[in-house]
Amino acid sequence: MTASGSPLHFTATELRSYLPSGWGLVEGRTGTWNPSRSSWIFEAYDGADNTWEIVVDAGAATKEGRFEALKAAITRVQRKGLGRKSVLLG
Repeated sequence: MTASGSPLHFTATELRSYLPSGWGLVEGRTGTWNPSRSSWIFEAYDGADNTWEIVVDAGAATKEGRFEALKAAITRVQRKGLGRKSVLLG
């Protein structure tokens, strides 16, 4: 367990350092431990101001390491966003 009392924890600086260029953290939503999902959950916005919930699984963090799990969670959400239909193209 970390000093925060949760098995998984990230600081805002750690989260920002893994976000893609043009992305940022939603104010007041820099993360919280969700015991029912065994995950660290935070919200970020992309360059088009879409808000995304990013879920970092504690099991993945144990297996792969904290930062690899964070990177994988962000990449998964970023790729999901790239697959979205454009507002202009429908």
